[in-house]
Amino acid sequence: MPLLSRRSVLGGVSALALSALAGPGLAMGGAVPFHPDHVVERARLLAQMRYRQRPKVPQDWLDLTYEDYQTRWFRSRDALWSTTARSYNVDFFLPGLYFPHAVQMHSVAQGLSQPIAFDLSLFDKTDKAPELSTEGALGYSGFRLRTELSEPGKKNEFCVFQGASYFRAIGIGQTYGLSARGLALNTADPEGEEFPEFTEFWLEAPAPGQREMVVHALMDSPSVTGAYRFTIQPGSPCVMEVEARLFARKELSHVGLAPLTSMFLFNRTNRSRFDDFRPAVHDSDGLLIQNGQGETLWRPLANPTRLQVSSFVDENPRGFGLMQRSRDLADFADLEAHYENRPSLWVEPKGDWGKGAVTLVEIPADKEIYDNIVAYWRPQTPYPAGSELRLDYRLTWGTGPDLPLPRVIDSASGARIFGTPGRIMTVDFEDHPMLAGDPDALDVTLTSAHVELSQGVLQRNPATGGLRLAFSFDPGSRDHVELRAQLRRDGAPASEVWLYRWTA
Repeated sequence: MPLLSRRSVLGGVSALALSALAGPGLAMGGAVPFHPDHVVERARLLAQMRYRQRPKVPQDWLDLTYEDYQTRWFRSRDALWSTTARSYNVDFFLPGLYFPHAVQMHSVAQGLSQPIAFDLSLFDKTDKAPELSTEGALGYSGFRLRTELSEPGKKNEFCVFQGASYFRAIGIGQTYGLSARGLALNTADPEGEEFPEFTEFWLEAPAPGQREMVVHALMDSPSVTGAYRFTIQPGSPCVMEVEARLFARKELSHVGLAPLTSMFLFNRTNRSRFDDFRPAVHDSDGLLIQNGQGETLWRPLANPTRLQVSSFVDENPRGFGLMQRSRDLADFADLEAHYENRPSLWVEPKGDWGKGAVTLVEIPADKEIYDNIVAYWRPQTPYPAGSELRLDYRLTWGTGPDLPLPRVIDSASGARIFGTPGRIMTVDFEDHPMLAGDPDALDVTLTSAHVELSQGVLQRNPATGGLRLAFSFDPGSRDHVELRAQLRRDGAPASEVWLYRWTA
């Protein structure tokens, strides 16, 4: 398809659209009026044009090693709004290394947008910092937000936007872990994944004492464009209200909405594969789903030996997310990484998302530096080229949602030592009033479509105060077995549904 001329694309569009395409903050190099609709109009118009790859930063920036990249850091005392009484400060990140493209930044105040120029002098450096080019497609690669959290008078960071459409946040007292993305396309498909990018940001200047921060983002990609508005409320937890408008350049046959990305290396389910002093290493240990029928599902994560994709078919899901339920230092015995402090991330759709599936992708990994877990909502029906989609949802970064049923807090697997060959599985449920009293008063529902399961044994676990379910099965020559378990009382659910995929 030939590149459409500016004239042919803009014929008959409104003055608002013309202003939007010029770009808030870019016209004549000065401040221009800004409205969130400008970003929407830019995304809509971009979708009518052929995709154009942005230029990369100079090669010497791309050739930086990780150690080189760490020799420069932003000087926080010179952060955006640092000399004002505004309730937030913004620090910026350099491009290069893993971040080949710069993004355009704008500050918005009193309805006017002003471009934020790239300034390398705002970064301090060590004596080992290499000299770098100062000409070319340079700019910031992202930013972090700081505000008063638990220490009056001190602004601490809690949120970062950097790289493609990735962003991450933490609740008060937590350590960065998993990430979210604006959009996922063709994840785990044989032809390869497409990574949409946030190319411009508009940061609304907050008033003194204002608790929420508003960020607008323009997304561009060969297959789709988008306009995003994030209303961010820090605290315990950190809550983001996300409003997105997507415009399909091509048919979106495999789109991932509200995608989450995390890391799971090992725990007691696969501990024997890793020679490591720690008992577990992961940012998240399970996928939690509350489906459209109100059923609560818990799927422990795995680090498989080959790629695996799981789909949990649903209609209008109430929520899903990647959780970190291991919360004790002893669970990891890592005095530096502090995996026990990593946030869980819960997605709450707004409105009807229709039919589709919560999709879980688990990728083999041998080191904790690799994010190998992806979860997202995949609509059942593809979006045709030229279509527009409105998508609203809430992201909650914290310790996980407060759902009514007793939670699964641990799963373990091992070979049977005595008796017939096979495997033993144990599932621990938390101490909860619904599980009080004699365990025999509860019914155990155990099913598998692949193998015969032993009768479940339910016992009080004195270490947790909750209940442990144990059962066994013989996989024979099968390379995987799907398992399902739930506790019930008088016919009603008394626990989450535990789902597990055992693999050889």
